[in-house]
Amino acid sequence: FCISIIYFFCAKMPSFEPNKRHLRELLIYFFNLKKSAAEAHRLHVEAYGEAALSETSCREWFQKFKNGEFDVEDKERSGRPKVYEDAELEALLNEDSCQTQKELALTLGVTQQAISHRLKSIN
Repeated sequence: FCISIIYFFCAKMPSFEPNKRHLRELLIYFFNLKKSAAEAHRLHVEAYGEAALSETSCREWFQKFKNGEFDVEDKERSGRPKVYEDAELEALLNEDSCQTQKELALTLGVTQQAISHRLKSIN
């Protein structure tokens, strides 16, 4: 009995992996609750850690909401998105496997979410 209780508390619980839409819709919720962008960011980080939106992104979205823009979908952009090879990512990880997704994203010039997706696919 004791071992099963220990296993229950030590076993990894599955966690929800948020996408951009979910995180942005949460911002609308916080906006409607009259939270500040900084408070919304703090709550994001508390719930999702490295997957949370940056404070700058939270501020930008709050400004859109103040202007009456509540569409959380990405808009079409001109130009080609930044492309990187898995080999570049793997080389960075081989160099220092303790780097955070945020650090890897900054080094490669891509989003943290792009790093997260690539790490899932190469693991």
